[in-house]
This record gives sequence, structure tokens and C-alpha cells, in this order.
Amino acid sequence: MRAPLIDNLQYADFSPEIFAQMREGGVDAVHVTIAYHESFREMVLNLEKWNRWFEAHPDLIFRGTHAGCVTRAQETGRTAIFFGFQNPSPIGDDIGLVEICHQLGIRFMQLTYNNQSLLATGCYEDEDTGLTRMGRQVVREMNRVGMVVDMSHSAERSTLEAIEHSTRPVAITHANPHAWHAALRNKSDRVLRALTEAGGMLGFSVYPHHLAGGTDCTLESFCGMIADTAGRYGSEYLGIGTDLCQNQPDSVVEWMRVGRWSKVIDYGEGTAANAGFPPMPHWFRDNRDFGNIRAGLLAAGLSETDTDGIMGGNWHRFYDAGFGPA
Repeated sequence: MRAPLIDNLQYADFSPEIFAQMREGGVDAVHVTIAYHESFREMVLNLEKWNRWFEAHPDLIFRGTHAGCVTRAQETGRTAIFFGFQNPSPIGDDIGLVEICHQLGIRFMQLTYNNQSLLATGCYEDEDTGLTRMGRQVVREMNRVGMVVDMSHSAERSTLEAIEHSTRPVAITHANPHAWHAALRNKSDRVLRALTEAGGMLGFSVYPHHLAGGTDCTLESFCGMIADTAGRYGSEYLGIGTDLCQNQPDSVVEWMRVGRWSKVIDYGEGTAANAGFPPMPHWFRDNRDFGNIRAGLLAAGLSETDTDGIMGGNWHRFYDAGFGPA
């Protein structure tokens, strides 16, 4: 069987059209954001929507809960959908909801979005105080039940403390090296070294704010960066997490950045003049374009084996180790 193709982060405006594009692109598994700032009940409503899609389109998608679902997807010509949170908002201040959410199928949870949370500090805060007391306990509980700690939007000290405190490997599902492009969300050498030395995974993002050159970033630049990162930290710790927001209206950016916590727009990595979703680079517009990335990695000098790992094999291995109880 061929190596799997996995995208470990999308927040598209999902539809049957996009599910069909996943199949056309041969995408075996996608980690889907099921909550940003939602409460527990609001998150459950999102799960209900996905259940209706699973019922209506069983020939295209099904809910994934463990690594074996990726193999099942390959064998049946479908895409396994794995759920994650980009913020701990659905658990509020109730640590017992970590296990409940895992039972509902959630397999990733970021300890923060861009702001300070009850668990840790987000990357847009002026001061990073690291993991909170609740944060340390929630990390232990996530480790116990098999929910992956995701530090994609977290600040540096918080990320380093999570890597150190976690007894299981941590993920940064969608970011790039800060040395390649100095976005607040991209990660320092110190973080990437700590992450990979502890067996964690980095998913490379194609979201234009995370790319050197933005929308105009070339495939050669992106894949050259991946090849350089593989040389620094080892290709076995690398994957793809595109952060694809296909078909989302610009109003969704406001929800992502602001939620309900502010009366004004927090533009973050955008500007007042360009607050919406930037156009994707021409070489990656939707799920049918993963072949361009694969070809670019091979052209950048990566071997077939390393390329297979980055395109999905490494995430598959990580799922196998991370999704079950400790």
C-alpha cells in the first residue's frame, strides 16, 4: 500500500464539493478544526453538522478516531476526518471535559489561540507567563486520555514548558520556521529543536501570512525551506498542516481573531487594509494540489522515503502513538 497523504490542519468552509476535491487529490486524512472560541454546547452543534455530512456522504468521508482509520480510508477510497480544537474554550474551567471531548472524537487541542487562556499564553500577548497551574494539569489529562497537545498559536515560553511537561510528544500542527519568515505564529529554532528532540511533530502551513513572500511565495522557496528544516531537525518529525481556509468569507477572520473577547478588530498578522483571507499561492489552491508539494519536495532533493513521510507517513505514525490512552 502506498504511503498515506495527510493534511493535519484545515478550516475550510466544508461542503460536498470540497469532500470530492479531497478524493480527487487522494487525501486520506484531514485534521479539521471543530472549534475556535465556541462553548462546549456550540462545539457539539458543530459535531452534529459533521454527523449529518458523514451520513449524507459516506462514499467520500467518515469520522476518524485512531490511526487505523487512515488505513481504512486508503482501503475504501475515502477521507478520514479527525477533529481538533484551536482553543481550549470548549472545556472552559472543567478538566473533566477533556476526557468527554476525547470520547466525542476530539484528538487535538491547542492550549491557546492567540490570547492568554486558562492554560497558557498565546503568541500575541506582550508577556508570556508559561503554563498555568490548570495548564499543567490539563496537559497531564490530555496525555492520559490520548488527546494531542497542540502549541501552534502559543507563545515561546508556554510552548517550551508544554514540551517539557508533556509525557507524550507535542504537535505544532500548522506553522513554519521563524527564521524563514518572521511571522508571530512561526516558530524559533529553540522551539523546533526542543519539539523534535522530544519526538514531536511540525506541520508546515501554506496560509499566506505564514509564508515568505505571502501569496507570491514560490513552490521552490516553500519546499526548499522544508528540505532545510529536514536537514536541521530530521525529516521524520515533519508533515503538512496547510491551514487551508478554502471558501471561507472574510467575516470568518473576525471570528478567528476576535471571537467575543473584544469590541474592536484584532488584525494580528493582517492589516486594516488587508484584514481578510489573502489569496492562496497559485501552486496550492485546494486539496487537488498536494501533488505540487510532493513534486516540489522531490525537486528540492528529498528522497522518496523522506517525501512519503512528510506527505503523511509521519503523521500516521504520530497518530498511532498519540491517540490512545497512556
